[in-house]
Amino acid sequence: MHRTLSDLRSRRWFADAGMRGFAHRQRIQQMGLRREDVLDRPIVAIINTWSDLSPCHAHLRERAESVKRGVLLAGGMPFELPAMSLGEVMVKPTTMLYRNFLAMEVEELLRSLPIDGAVLLAGCDKTTPGTLMGAISTDLPTLFFAAGPMLSDRLQRRGEPARAIGAGTHTRMFWDEYQAGRIAPDEWVGLEAKMTRAPGTCNVMGTASTLTSMVEALGLALPGSTSVPAMDAGHTRIAADAGERIVQMIWEDLKPSRLLTAGSFRNAAAVQMALGGSTNAAVHLIALARRAGVTLTLDDLDRAGRDVPVLANLFPSGDRLMEDFHYAGGMPALLNRIRPHLCLGELTVTGRTLGENIAGRESLDDEVIRPVDRPVSASGALAVLKGNLAPDGAVIKASAASPKYFRHRGRALVFDSPAEMNARCADPELDVDEDTVLVLRNAGPVGAPGMPEWGGLPIPKKLLQRGVRDMVRISDARMSGTHYGSCILHVSPEAAIGGPLALVESGDEISLDVEARTLTLHVDEAQLAARRAAWKAPQRQAPRGYTRLYQDHVTQAHEGCDFDFLQGPPTTTEPVIF
Repeated sequence: MHRTLSDLRSRRWFADAGMRGFAHRQRIQQMGLRREDVLDRPIVAIINTWSDLSPCHAHLRERAESVKRGVLLAGGMPFELPAMSLGEVMVKPTTMLYRNFLAMEVEELLRSLPIDGAVLLAGCDKTTPGTLMGAISTDLPTLFFAAGPMLSDRLQRRGEPARAIGAGTHTRMFWDEYQAGRIAPDEWVGLEAKMTRAPGTCNVMGTASTLTSMVEALGLALPGSTSVPAMDAGHTRIAADAGERIVQMIWEDLKPSRLLTAGSFRNAAAVQMALGGSTNAAVHLIALARRAGVTLTLDDLDRAGRDVPVLANLFPSGDRLMEDFHYAGGMPALLNRIRPHLCLGELTVTGRTLGENIAGRESLDDEVIRPVDRPVSASGALAVLKGNLAPDGAVIKASAASPKYFRHRGRALVFDSPAEMNARCADPELDVDEDTVLVLRNAGPVGAPGMPEWGGLPIPKKLLQRGVRDMVRISDARMSGTHYGSCILHVSPEAAIGGPLALVESGDEISLDVEARTLTLHVDEAQLAARRAAWKAPQRQAPRGYTRLYQDHVTQAHEGCDFDFLQGPPTTTEPVIF
């Protein structure tokens, strides 16, 4: 399919012979542009999630200029459109609260303006699914350009070999050691400046790199683009490539609806598992699939977790960083290694199939991208647990958990808020041992609100000092993809809407069986019924504004936490121009 100038959506604004078209061309010339700049060229939106308070995206203003260069070289006309920046760490209470806000903003930007196609500049955790959800719902030709991972650093101690360190995973590791008294205060302060050397997303296989890699597997990013370090000169060159390619995609009418199929989502699920990717992907991939009109469930992800071994030797499942993955061949090499698990005939933004894109792309380092017969983990990256404690499912990252807890039974210690949890976990008299099952509730989509990354519950200080570094932890929250441990997350339905987690009391017995995929609360049904009858829903925190909208309309974790009125295949109507 090849479109002509008269087919372009932007012509409705600029080619009109009446007063309205005159006004549109007039305002363009007000900015110093020529009328032919918008009359004779496809219009490309560069959706940019840059901000001064988003270190992951601090370089995206410069990358936008490179994308513009590519668009101009290919005969298009670029316009940069700022969108809400959702850099992790700084945004409170959680970026997840605003993922749907960003999705709505991108959808309305593309719908309301004279746009023929878009390049999405994003990469930090919620910006990838947020921008894509909006673009999928608008269904204009779209190409995703990843912010790229930050540079690695090295920890050098006298008398010890240097070791690579990065953001996220090592922060949690070093914090536990500091709490246990094994890192001195001056070294702790020094680590603060060492671990994040440059702009870019977390350099472990956290949520950022999991999601951008999955986007490449979906066929929405240029092959090999998602693992290039943010400060690599190649990153700038690929930005220009993205600008050139989106213009051709507009002429080809290569829209998300032509690329996103059940097969492409199976490819993304396989990649999550091969990467040892973040559990957050379970929420975001389901949300993306529902926007595309594709049926995808937690059971589908669990099957992928059983079938596809973890081959990427990256923190927190392994011991390497994203720079190593890039040098080893990046996503094309990993995809080529799991070819038997892929739908190779799916179309991609290159205009070629996934199979064609990855042909001949071999791993250059088998310690980083492992052979299938020597996986990083035989446990799988994701297991979906169900039972009377999680009727609609919960997830655990088995590859980053302790095998000794794969079958476990222990008494519950329940916390109703992070403040209570943190205070009690610091108490040296807390009644807890390493077999205890820590439970945090009211941390889900409605309860928190926004389902923050509170699921990596802290190990009580008294246990840290005894050398304990993991224990079973359960919550209706999420966990940072950079974190690790035997954490059961996304319990659905959540406690705040009356899910079984709301009925657990300290001292109750809870059992976990990862192989059997079960999570069981050992309390008889009559007693649970009595507790259910006495339960009162917690008062919602938001009387007005966006957070009120969120709490009223967000779906549960197993449904993707999208708004109930935004799910489904693209049905966006064009704006009226008069």
